Amino acid sequence: MKIINQQQIMDSFDADSITSLLKSGFIAYSRQQVQQPPVQHFLFKQAAGDCCIKSAWLEGDEQFVVKVSAGFYRNPAQGLASNQGLLMAFSALTGEPQALLLDEGWLTALRTALAGRIAAELCAPADIPAIGIVGCGMQARLQLQQLKPLTPCRDVWLWGRSEAALQAFRHDAETEGFRVHTTRDAAALAAHCRLIVTTTPSREPILQAADIQPGTHITAIGADAHGKQELATDLVARADLLLVDALSQCADYGEIATAYRQGLLTSKPIVEFGAALAQGGTLRSSPQQITIADLTGLAIQDVQIVKGILARL
Repeated sequence: MKIINQQQIMDSFDADSITSLLKSGFIAYSRQQVQQPPVQHFLFKQAAGDCCIKSAWLEGDEQFVVKVSAGFYRNPAQGLASNQGLLMAFSALTGEPQALLLDEGWLTALRTALAGRIAAELCAPADIPAIGIVGCGMQARLQLQQLKPLTPCRDVWLWGRSEAALQAFRHDAETEGFRVHTTRDAAALAAHCRLIVTTTPSREPILQAADIQPGTHITAIGADAHGKQELATDLVARADLLLVDALSQCADYGEIATAYRQGLLTSKPIVEFGAALAQGGTLRSSPQQITIADLTGLAIQDVQIVKGILARL
């Protein structure tokens, strides 16, 4: 069995080829060509942490993947990364362990950022005066990096709760050529931005319906377990189009879950990534539409990103 460390993984990573693999994985999932058991969730309230275990097999592949991914949100105060984890690849022919990828949560963060890139390709408006990033962690940074090839916009509004975190992010983003405005007022961010990505583990809404301008696309990353919510329920209900990675997961514990349970989305178009990608083109039919992409994270993404890494080792 190969044991692959984080540096080897990073050296083998190619964003374009893995994005292509992710797209084919989303399509296979929506075509019911993927075995993907329900996600296992752990919540550690005393440590402000959570953990999920995801696994999947793409029919016809010679390997399947099991992943453990944890987030402990007080870790940065102790000088530790907030995300941790590893991935395990097994033979789908014999069950033998083939590879242990000690990515420390990095691949989960990266495949999530690439899914954000895909969501922007499908839904973002043509005219983006500014990009809004809600959150200051690693995922926020990666989302911004992956949007860079998709738009010439370099104006960024950044929301966070910590002034120190805001300034650290601002410094890093300005080094990469962005012009950054920091704020602790999410309404101010929403007023200026037409492409917004939310990346926090918040359990109460940060963005409100009244603050979102016509023509805005929001990619919501944070709601990946029960109780998490970054967008107000009436904002989700107000959207003209909802894009989800998996309707079953998103309706259960994603960003759309509360509005879905309350019956507020019965007349809304809800489209899975795989169906949208198979159809081709953009989902946006009007420059004034408000669109939301809800990402809960699929194990097929882990299968595909592991496939991409192992192919280059």
